[in-house]
Amino acid sequence: MYTIKETMFNRWHTFDNSDVVCVGFIYNHTLYSVVPTETQLFNMVTVEKASRNQGYALRLRVRKDHKIALLTNATPICSEHYFNECVSNSKYNKGEIFEKLVTENAGQEWHKDCVPMTAGGDIAVNGVQIQLKFDGATLTNEKTLLNFENRG
Repeated sequence: MYTIKETMFNRWHTFDNSDVVCVGFIYNHTLYSVVPTETQLFNMVTVEKASRNQGYALRLRVRKDHKIALLTNATPICSEHYFNECVSNSKYNKGEIFEKLVTENAGQEWHKDCVPMTAGGDIAVNGVQIQLKFDGATLTNEKTLLNFENRG
């Protein structure tokens, strides 16, 4: 018997058209990016009540123990101070600024994207579609999954 988390995670993977998920987090005053294993990603996801009557949501919650485990494969992007300064001096949120910094770090020009997860990742590097998610991001919610399933 599947839990709500397992069911939603599997349904999300059915519609997510990226090859990998890259996770961003702050640890010891540094912003890092990392591509976790499937198991690591699953362990970082929680089920929470979504806003605006959208049912449950899968939310990325990178705890300290997750961060420590991820550090061996993580790439430092910038200082926490610089990251927060970028957020403060922008109309974009932390997730969007994380996308911007990772995109620019990959040598590409960043544009706010509106590509649905069913069409591809937030960025493509060497043909690999990458979904970028910062700590605290919502991966999906029940209403979104239902909409994708109804389009079938």
